[in-house]
Amino acid sequence: MGVVERFREWRLDRLADRVARRPRGRAARATYGADDAHAFLWPPVLDALALGPDDRLLDVGCGGGVFLRHALAAAGCSGAGLDHSRDMVRLAREKTGVRVELAEAGAMPFADGEFTAVSCLVAFFFFADPVAVLREIRRVLDPGHGRVAVMTTAPEAKGTPAAPYPLATRGHFHTDDELLALAREAGFREARIAHRDEWSQLLVAQP
Repeated sequence: MGVVERFREWRLDRLADRVARRPRGRAARATYGADDAHAFLWPPVLDALALGPDDRLLDVGCGGGVFLRHALAAAGCSGAGLDHSRDMVRLAREKTGVRVELAEAGAMPFADGEFTAVSCLVAFFFFADPVAVLREIRRVLDPGHGRVAVMTTAPEAKGTPAAPYPLATRGHFHTDDELLALAREAGFREARIAHRDEWSQLLVAQP
């Protein structure tokens, strides 16, 4: 790869990080801290998790914490968040008032079986090693009552407003069958596609 190509790739990586992969800056805080950030994705995730007051929810890639705040308030349960963007962690802590950790999804600072439910909205698209992340999610889930709901971007969305170029070149798209195979490889005993529309997929699994 020549100098020009390397510079172009570097610029694309910086753009992807700043805008979506590791959001930072005033515009990112306004986008991901908005009360309706990705709100159209919330209902199927909440339906799949069926949270109750006794649940302990972890939101992986929680962004500004808006979904986490809504889910905890709606269910009356406890929870925590995780993100690898310092700006998003600070914002999520302000929005939710709960524990929000700055860490990578493949190495979470939580105990085995600490949560009964895990949500992940949009962030899965950016995980370079999705099996490693799913294994880590399975580790922190209660083996008897745990379940995970992963809402991600469908392959058909590539090049659309849901995954525009050039950001789409930095994402990882999976077919429905590939998502199910990833869950099985990570050790989940049950997995299904619980929701599917033109641009998104919802993977639901139990350890």
